[in-house]
Amino acid sequence: MSRILSFRGLLADGAQQRISLETIRGETGYKIVNFHIFQSNPGTVGQASTVKIFTIKQTIVSTTAADIDFSDNTLLGVASLADWSDRLLSQDVVVFDNMIFNQDIYVTHTETAGTAPCNYYIEIEQMDLALDEATVATLKNIRNS
Repeated sequence: MSRILSFRGLLADGAQQRISLETIRGETGYKIVNFHIFQSNPGTVGQASTVKIFTIKQTIVSTTAADIDFSDNTLLGVASLADWSDRLLSQDVVVFDNMIFNQDIYVTHTETAGTAPCNYYIEIEQMDLALDEATVATLKNIRNS
């Protein structure tokens, strides 16, 4: 049986937020099905935000460079927006929706045009994992840590 969980928040520039999903035996799995970001004060300040979702806590969250590396196997999704006061210039979202995880996830925000905060909204599908699936997901998390 699956159900959809949603999480939302406001991240300051250079901030990281933990979303607690961990269970004792790891037999509950998750995958991201929807991910959006939105500026906190639209139309009034220029903003260039990048919000990323990881399976492990990041040791450093940059406030000056939003480097994106799709070969990073701990990256679950990334969203970016460029807004220059009076118009939205671009907004992109990429979610690796085939990645199933069973541990906490971490959301980071980098703002390269200033220091504006950014809103995020994530929908995650919760599912039961068989013992072998839970073991694989847990071993991936251990390997990535």
